[in-house]
Amino acid sequence: MPTALQMSTKANKGSKRDETVSGAAMRRTTKKAGLSSEVSVPSGSTLRRSPRFNEKARPSAVIIAAKKNARLRQTNKKQLDVVVRDIYQTAREAKDMIRKETGIIYDPHMVKHQCLWDPNYPECPDRFSKVLERCEALGLLSRCTKINPREATEAEILTKHSPQLLEILKATEGVHDEDYLEKLSSNYDSIYVHPDTYQQSLIAVGSAIELVNAVCGKKIQNGMAIIRPPGHHAMKNEFCGYCFFNNVALAANHALEQGGISRILIVDWDVHHGQATQQMFYEDPRVVYFSIHRYEHGTFWPNLCESDYHYVGEGRGKGYNFNIPLNQTKMSDADYLAVFQQVLLPMAVEFGPDLVIVSAGYDSALGDEKGEMEVTPTCYAHMLSSLLQLANGKVVVVLEGGYCLKSLAEGAALTLRCLLGDPCPYLPKLPPPCDSIQDTILNVIYAHREYWQCFQFQDTYNLKSEPQDPVLCSVKSDGTVDADETKDDEELDTVARHLPVVKYLGSEEKPESYLTRDCYPIQDKEFQKELDARLNILITNTKLTFAPNKVCLVYDERMMKHKNAPEPSHPEKPERISTIYFRHEEYGLLERCHRLKARSVTQEELLLLHSKQHIDQIVGTKNMKFRDLHKMQENFRSVYLHPDTYDSACLAAGSLLQVVDSVLNGESQSGIAIVRPPGHHAEEDEPCGFCVFNTVSIAAKYAVEVHRLKRVLLVDWDVHHGNGSQHTFESDPRVLYLSLHRYDNGSFFPGSPDANYTVVGSGAGAGFNVNIPWNKHGMTDADYIAAFHRIVLPICYEFAPELVLISAGFDAAVGDPLGGCKVTPEAYGHLTHWLSALANGRVILSLEGGYNVTSISYAMTLCTKALLGDPLPMLQPRLAPCPSAVTTIKNVIRVHSKYWSNLKFDLALPKENVLPDAELSQKTEPFGNTNDMESFKIKGEGNDSSYVNANVITEISNNVPFQSPTELKGSYMLPASPTNEVMPNSMAKLNLDESSSPVKSDEVLHSSQCLVSMKEQTKSLESPMELSEDSSNFMVSSVSSLEGENQVWSQISSTSASESLEMITDNVSSFEFTTKAENEDNPLGSSLVSLPVQESKANIPKVSETDINFPTLYSNPRNIDANSNLQIRTNTFKTSPKLVAEGQVNLTSQADELIRKTADREENRPGSSREPDAGGSSVGGSGASGSPGQPQNLVDYLSDNLQLLLTGQMHAVIPLPSCPHLDAVREVPARGLDVQSPCMECGSVIENWVCLVCYTVHCGRYINGHMIEHGIETTHPLTLSFSDLSVWCYVCEAYVDNEAFYQAKNAVHRSKFGEDMPYAYGD
Repeated sequence: MPTALQMSTKANKGSKRDETVSGAAMRRTTKKAGLSSEVSVPSGSTLRRSPRFNEKARPSAVIIAAKKNARLRQTNKKQLDVVVRDIYQTAREAKDMIRKETGIIYDPHMVKHQCLWDPNYPECPDRFSKVLERCEALGLLSRCTKINPREATEAEILTKHSPQLLEILKATEGVHDEDYLEKLSSNYDSIYVHPDTYQQSLIAVGSAIELVNAVCGKKIQNGMAIIRPPGHHAMKNEFCGYCFFNNVALAANHALEQGGISRILIVDWDVHHGQATQQMFYEDPRVVYFSIHRYEHGTFWPNLCESDYHYVGEGRGKGYNFNIPLNQTKMSDADYLAVFQQVLLPMAVEFGPDLVIVSAGYDSALGDEKGEMEVTPTCYAHMLSSLLQLANGKVVVVLEGGYCLKSLAEGAALTLRCLLGDPCPYLPKLPPPCDSIQDTILNVIYAHREYWQCFQFQDTYNLKSEPQDPVLCSVKSDGTVDADETKDDEELDTVARHLPVVKYLGSEEKPESYLTRDCYPIQDKEFQKELDARLNILITNTKLTFAPNKVCLVYDERMMKHKNAPEPSHPEKPERISTIYFRHEEYGLLERCHRLKARSVTQEELLLLHSKQHIDQIVGTKNMKFRDLHKMQENFRSVYLHPDTYDSACLAAGSLLQVVDSVLNGESQSGIAIVRPPGHHAEEDEPCGFCVFNTVSIAAKYAVEVHRLKRVLLVDWDVHHGNGSQHTFESDPRVLYLSLHRYDNGSFFPGSPDANYTVVGSGAGAGFNVNIPWNKHGMTDADYIAAFHRIVLPICYEFAPELVLISAGFDAAVGDPLGGCKVTPEAYGHLTHWLSALANGRVILSLEGGYNVTSISYAMTLCTKALLGDPLPMLQPRLAPCPSAVTTIKNVIRVHSKYWSNLKFDLALPKENVLPDAELSQKTEPFGNTNDMESFKIKGEGNDSSYVNANVITEISNNVPFQSPTELKGSYMLPASPTNEVMPNSMAKLNLDESSSPVKSDEVLHSSQCLVSMKEQTKSLESPMELSEDSSNFMVSSVSSLEGENQVWSQISSTSASESLEMITDNVSSFEFTTKAENEDNPLGSSLVSLPVQESKANIPKVSETDINFPTLYSNPRNIDANSNLQIRTNTFKTSPKLVAEGQVNLTSQADELIRKTADREENRPGSSREPDAGGSSVGGSGASGSPGQPQNLVDYLSDNLQLLLTGQMHAVIPLPSCPHLDAVREVPARGLDVQSPCMECGSVIENWVCLVCYTVHCGRYINGHMIEHGIETTHPLTLSFSDLSVWCYVCEAYVDNEAFYQAKNAVHRSKFGEDMPYAYGD
């Protein structure tokens, strides 16, 4: 059997340490200026090069000089201090992050607030007292830390409410005139006022603020405010919907202003839209307001247009307001969980809040006469659990509505129980998410996808293009598409479309007065009795017990005896488990876990999975000599054997069964098995991939055969596919095997097509095998989290396991020598937490792979902390999955959507903007302004009580949002910067003299067709990836003296020599001039001038190797001032590079003559701005000879600086008109492009490029070179510069300009200048 050291003897079988399959791919390496880059090429194919490539060509001297100068400038730059953060620093800091107590705040006097004239009013004191009674009955209050309530101060109230509103309520204190109070109440929608209302409202606000203070001050971990009256409908100037002061909004504002909090997520799951909270933070990017509410197209209270999904915020807050409108009743747990998994959790992770506040209304619970939904009380615990590890565990729950007393009390009690860290109870069997929630979720994603990176999974389609097969694509009235089920998956994937619809059927007309009694729904007695019976069954069947030990742990150092004696450095080494154990000890976790004694597995237990022949074979190794062991292991793939291998493997398997028994027998809630050797590669009849016995699969078999479980979930996040585990259960529906692993299109170990997403199981097990195969290295937290939210959690919740087993390999962790991925230890903790809500918290982790002992020790330690309920470190902000991960996830969803109804949200969305304008009917102050703001009507509302926009298609707005959520991580205000300001619509003046650089360092010149950009940082001619030394033939041709000192350079491209000066060139789309300053101390070094030009319809001429066209420049001599547009045209003379090199052609004289003729022609043109004035001077003349302050035109500019051009100090680069890689260009994302987007790796905004394949942003080579790394890693060929809108092709190693780039260039142009870029590619 080959050991890992001797893998070459079995090359045909592959190797785990090799990690690749021979012949799967080849790579071409290009070395230049010390930079090594790789471009992947499929096996058997050749690299496509530009048709202009000439292998015999030599590099351009000007380009070489430019490179040399750039390198010198880079070398001479002052070295900045670079702080390299320890990749384990966050995990180290987690050592002291230990769970604190849960706080509870309430005031018994809150029962005083009640309706004096209507004893049946739904918002009654019993709402408060029944919640407390149920919490007390479950023993929850005594487990909490009591926070003392207090009254809010008037100053605190006035931060979000007007003085007039405060005085109105204050005046009612102690007033017992019932008629007066009722008349006052009739001025407001759904309000009653009591003599004690003012005081109780102050206490409600003060209690919410005190609880937030305690959480932010780290006195408690989290907490719940059981308070009334509720608050989320209370507006700045108006009481509304049982609410007087907005408890949550005031507490959130207090946290922002005085609590040291910069980002808050408010989740409002009350069945009524909290329109007041929305209004108060509508323009504030520090707060994401997320509301799930019944809407029914505006017919449900509060009947507002602004409650719909397309109200996403305004100004700086655009994209931070989420409305999830529910347009039908009887929504279930499945519908609410789908909202969390598809929308809320992805956004929340990307947002990275410092505090989470839940407006917890329970009127969507089963039995509530107002909500008419069917959310079970248990579901509230699951929804809250998914949020508990955000914001370092700082979560505050504030009671809002809920009017069915039994479901309200049960839901609130289970919420508090979840805050205390108790396991989430089992959910009733989930129905499929309804079609209406599918529409809503897709609508929300469509409305927000331009602001959030996490919403880029859905494909897009063009509304103007007709479907290819009308039978396949019939649009339903709700905007979704019916597909012919007889078509195959591939065809269906191309036509499944959703069309967002905005429909408003309500009325916002306000009556002169509101009803104050008998103004609420009353359930039929029989129906109420039926609902009550259903609730009783749910409550009775909900298991609320939990094990005495939160986590059990097993470890035995005897498992270290298994080792590779001939190769001590083998990655699967004994120190793997000892390091994990000692890290647990260092973090103080051993004393917090229930320690189990290890045991060996029995023969009978091994036979649950493995063949007797395999067992006997391993037993026989105990007495073998090393020479015989070495010979035996050559028969297996990547396995080494030792005389102690059998005993160690038996201890590993038996110890895991000890954990299974402890958990399933109710002794422990969850478990950790620090065991080795690993197991998931071991097949029924042979060892494989460092694995001897399949430990986790034996445990799963043991759970279903011995403990008689019906559903076991086996999650395998080891970076290698668990081939043995998959084969064991591929036809068994009792075990759902779900694996996330590197696949690399079959080239990564174990190198079998069985690991692909198309393998779903067989027979009764079809659909119960889910492979999520990554096809590249470097996968990050974002990729794994996206897979969890979109695939793992939806499927697992639908499967409803009774036990969760995790094959916890940590070889995808950052720093692992075999995995090549970048998953952080804290990410593993978060994944563990999300799984811990399943199976009543019965989750067991068993160590598999992972070969960086430091990484695996931190990773498994944080998983244990997650099971113990400790807060986890926050994940890095701006997490976004890579394009390869997105593709994999979409493929998995496409294949498995036929088996799992929760995977129904992958429909294509339109590229065009189909949404009407959305403006609030009432608004508070804009963010950062405390002045009053007049309210205004919704556009287009008119007097019509019903507004319907069924399929109105509007053009995409040219207005670019001020900032998107992806730009506001960590700070809600970005400093002003000249490079971030929107440029004027016309070009600034040029002031030139002969002794300085042609453009001053503080000038930025722009017109709709001309951009001259100067920066403090040097911008060299090169792209992010340097030019290769064999690319000069299509970039630059040269002429030089024998000494090589005086050089004349020009760029190739033209039509013919005989055409007139007004002929528009057909193969040139822009010129780029780089001007070298005469003064070497000039900090600018060089400047880039990009001049787009018009193209004709003429065909691109074929250029031979000996006949090259050298263009000269011709400009419309209209002044380049604030009222002009610059148009560039070219005329060419045709000559041979050989004649130029031999001195037979004088480029200087030809250029001078052409410019002279051009100037003469334009001077004689009627209406020319160069016509002499009365004084005989030229109106437009400037430059060196022009009058000060006058703008200079292009002809003057070139004339004055012609010597620089001819001596090589200024040169033109004309991009290729095409290249073989244009097909790689993808559509611009619906969100557009933002030139202020930082580099994804380092956060730099100085000189960034955007990839035209995946549209990720990375910095250029003179910053940190991350775009180069991106090109090497992904082999994406084309990238667009934010600085000058040039496009570079890595493979051709050339600038390219083609019509295919217009959409992307225009998106960047819009972001930079607020207007469309002129179309310069012909008709």
